[in-house]
Amino acid sequence: MRRTRLAGALTAVIALALTATGCGGGNTPAAPSPAEAAAAADRVEPLASPASPRLPVTVGSADGRRVTVGSAERIVPLSGSLSEIVFTLGLGDRVVARDVTATFEQAAELPVVTRAHDVSAESVLSLRPTLVLAESTTGPAEAIAQIRDAGVPLVVVPAAKELDDVGSRIDDVAAALGVPASGEELRERTAERLAAVREKIPAHAEKPRVAFLYVRGSAAVYLLGGAGSGASSLLEAAGAVDAGKESGLTKDFTPLTSEALAKAAPDAILVMTKGLQSVGGVDGLVRIPGVAETPAGADRRVVSVDDGVLLNYGPRTDRVLASLVDQLYGGTR
Repeated sequence: MRRTRLAGALTAVIALALTATGCGGGNTPAAPSPAEAAAAADRVEPLASPASPRLPVTVGSADGRRVTVGSAERIVPLSGSLSEIVFTLGLGDRVVARDVTATFEQAAELPVVTRAHDVSAESVLSLRPTLVLAESTTGPAEAIAQIRDAGVPLVVVPAAKELDDVGSRIDDVAAALGVPASGEELRERTAERLAAVREKIPAHAEKPRVAFLYVRGSAAVYLLGGAGSGASSLLEAAGAVDAGKESGLTKDFTPLTSEALAKAAPDAILVMTKGLQSVGGVDGLVRIPGVAETPAGADRRVVSVDDGVLLNYGPRTDRVLASLVDQLYGGTR
C-alpha cells in the first residue's frame, strides 16, 4: 500500500479530528531559516508577478480523461495541497471554497466543501465553480461523478507520495489553470529552496532513526508509518532513516504496538502537531504503550510538524524540511 491509502482508510477519523514577498526570474531568495519558517507556516508566498490564465486549454487528468478548461474565474481545489499550489501561483483570489486541510491564512475565510477527502458535491455545485481540482484519492466517487455530470470541468492530479512529486504537481495545476510559465517559475523556485535546505544538513556517522506516528487521541487511533506513509521521502531528505520502513513495514500504516515500536527502535518520533495535542503533548505521547521504552521515548525526543503542510509535497515543503532538520539536529549544524 502507499500513502494514498491513508486518506481512504482514515477519512472519518481525520474528518472528526479536524472538525486542521514573492520572487521572480533568477532572483530566488534563500530558503527561510527554521525560525522564519515557523513564523510563516500559516501563510503561502505567492509569486511576485503571477500570469493571467490563457484559456481554453485541454489537459490530461489522472483518471485517464481529457478535460477542457474554459474559465478559471471560480476555482474549487478539493485538497489543502492543491489550494496551496493555486494560491502560490497567484490565483488565490479566484478560489471560492476549500478543504478543511487548507489551513493557511489566506484561505481561512473560504467555505469548507471537503473534509479530509469527503466531498460534498452539493456544496461544491452551489458555488458555481468553473473548475474543480481533485486528487486521485479524492472521494467519494459518487460525489466526483455528480460534479462531472453537472458539466463542471474537473481535473484530477496524482496524489503526492514523495519529494520528486512536487514539481510535477505544480506543473499539472498550472497547466489546468492556463498559466504554464508561472508553473515553471514556481517549480524552479521550490526546487532551489529545497536544495538550499539540503545543503545545510549536517553529516553524521550514524543517521537518526525516526518513526512517523499517526495519532488521534480523541478517536483512539494510534498508527506506525511504514514505507508507504508518505513520510519516508522527507525523512531521508533530512538525512534520517524512516524507522518504520527500515524495520520491514511495507504498508502505509500499521497499528501501533509495543512490539512494532521495539523493532523500529526510533531515536526520534515524528508526529503531526494536532495529533500530538490530541494525546496531551509529549507527556501523553510517552504514556502510549511501548513509546517510553524506545530511545526516542526515553529521551523525549519528539519532532512535530503542522498537519496542514507535513505531507503536502508542495511549494512550502522546503519549510517542512527545514523544520525537520532544525528539530532533529538543533545546534549541531
